[in-house]
Amino acid sequence: MCFLHGKSITLGCYSKEPVQHYPSKLLESAVNEFSRLPGVGRKTALRLVLHLLRQAPADVDRFGNSLMKLRSEVKYCTVCNNITDADVCAICKDTRRDAGLVMVVEDIRDVMAVENTGQYRGLYHILGGILNPMDGIGPEQLNIESLLSRVSSGEVREVIMALSTTMEGDTTVFYLFRKLSPFQLPVTTIARGIAIGGELEYADEVTLGRSILNRTPYENALARSQARNFIKLSW
Repeated sequence: MCFLHGKSITLGCYSKEPVQHYPSKLLESAVNEFSRLPGVGRKTALRLVLHLLRQAPADVDRFGNSLMKLRSEVKYCTVCNNITDADVCAICKDTRRDAGLVMVVEDIRDVMAVENTGQYRGLYHILGGILNPMDGIGPEQLNIESLLSRVSSGEVREVIMALSTTMEGDTTVFYLFRKLSPFQLPVTTIARGIAIGGELEYADEVTLGRSILNRTPYENALARSQARNFIKLSW
């Protein structure tokens, strides 16, 4: 539907996405399920489903079984909340790693990114997200209590904050810093070789590795952040 606005030649048009007609209800159902995945539209979903239809039945069965086993058999590490096949993940069970260092990250993708650097030999704690009130994510939805429990055991001598340098990430780090302050142990943050506003998983291995090696006390980073905010307000 189009319209003319006043005497100008501005043309406004409203159009709906054309209804897709599928020759099979089974095909349509499969497309609907694939399109629920993040970043997958209906056209991409259709392309994926048609690709599966061209594969051998044994290959499709193996694909489907792997997804079913993933959902029903995967476990979360009872120590760090990492995805694992056992009760405790391989990283936490590795006696060669430094159990006194605990790096706090958002999710499994950040663990993989840090491990790829080869620069860190401590343990991890996966929060399962970051604070975001707009999305209804508060402290209760994150693995914060288990982090405090680990620190209270007395085995941890340093907590490294390795969250994305976004507003939500910085808010989460500040919240955790306040929660950890009674334990009187060093709380550090990876050096800002990571771009402000950047996601940790997208940083290259060299930059991320140097950021870990050159980590700084969180109090220093907090002071710099407050100074920047003061300068902005002054202007």
